[in-house]
Amino acid sequence: MALEWVVLSYAAGAEAVMLLLLTLPGLDGLRKGLVAVTKNTLKPLLSVVPFCLFLLMDIYWKYENRPSCGDEHACTPSEYIRHQKSVMKSQRNALLIAATLLLYWLLFSVTHLVIRQQQLSQRLEKLRNED
Repeated sequence: MALEWVVLSYAAGAEAVMLLLLTLPGLDGLRKGLVAVTKNTLKPLLSVVPFCLFLLMDIYWKYENRPSCGDEHACTPSEYIRHQKSVMKSQRNALLIAATLLLYWLLFSVTHLVIRQQQLSQRLEKLRNED
């Protein structure tokens, strides 16, 4: 299971780096290449969405089937600590899922805005050259 979370972490990191490079000012010379690379990686990165949903279902299943330390069942201190660690890991992983999905959506939106801005700039230059 740890490998799945590592893959998701790397995907979130790649999305964050691409988003940062697209939004940094002063990279106008590289922007055309960055947009092309980002546009080509959006489709493969879309596989992150069902992967996140699968991992979210895994968290939910573990939450529903976890041992309870209620009034009826007394837990030892080590079981209680293990239970608390499990809850903390689940919360951390849910935050990673949310961050990955948010970063993908932001990357998708920013890429399309940059492409639209480039198209409008080209259209404006064409109109200026015609006059």
